Amino acid sequence: MSYLQQLSILCPLIFLSGFVDSIAGGGALISLPAYYMVGLPPHTALGTNKLSALSGSVTSSVRFIKSKSYYLRSLAPSIIFALIGSFLGAKLAVLLDESILRAVLIFAIPVLAGFILLKKDFAEPLKKKEISDFKLIILCAVISFTIGLYDGFFGPGAGTFLILAHLGIVGLGLRESMGNSRIINMTTNISAVIVYFLNGMVDFKLAIPAACCAILGNYIGTGFAIKNGKKIVKPMMIFVLTLLVAKLAVDAF
Repeated sequence: MSYLQQLSILCPLIFLSGFVDSIAGGGALISLPAYYMVGLPPHTALGTNKLSALSGSVTSSVRFIKSKSYYLRSLAPSIIFALIGSFLGAKLAVLLDESILRAVLIFAIPVLAGFILLKKDFAEPLKKKEISDFKLIILCAVISFTIGLYDGFFGPGAGTFLILAHLGIVGLGLRESMGNSRIINMTTNISAVIVYFLNGMVDFKLAIPAACCAILGNYIGTGFAIKNGKKIVKPMMIFVLTLLVAKLAVDAF
């Protein structure tokens, strides 16, 4: 496959993954298969994908920060615990069989999707559960550690689960949940990119144009999320969860 053919496949798909990822998470469910389609070996595909994803997540994080769509007090501990969780998850991946987690997710995700579809007040803030800021920060840290652990161990849909957890468990508003989730994802992407870069697993010929497409997709998607959050997030969440179930089913069977 020629370089131009690779770009003609990658660019629209990476743009789409960035658009989806900035709104509902789960962009890697689109972008990783795109890198495989153009012939990259698995580890290089992962490294190249992380670099383009990082470029996009920086863009969307900046837009969320500029619009003040984040909850500042919980960010620092959330980032720290997400990094610790993702590191430990990567270690666990060497020791444990991920097929167990895959089987659990195949049954759990349709239930989660049904909850989103049936919940009329989805994306409505829950007044932060009427708990103290200290308890809220602890709760955010626990969530970030747990989903960071999942991200390091398995990964797909981690951004989506972060948004849902901040919405449904912590009770942050929709914009705060999306903003915090994107900023946390950005920091975990940085650590992953460093590891892949040091091991020579990034194809810069493809990563640079793909990063430009990811930036554009994230920029446009974040604008949609900020202006039309309630209308666009729910269907996008269902789309991402459907993709994740399909991937898990294909991998399993």
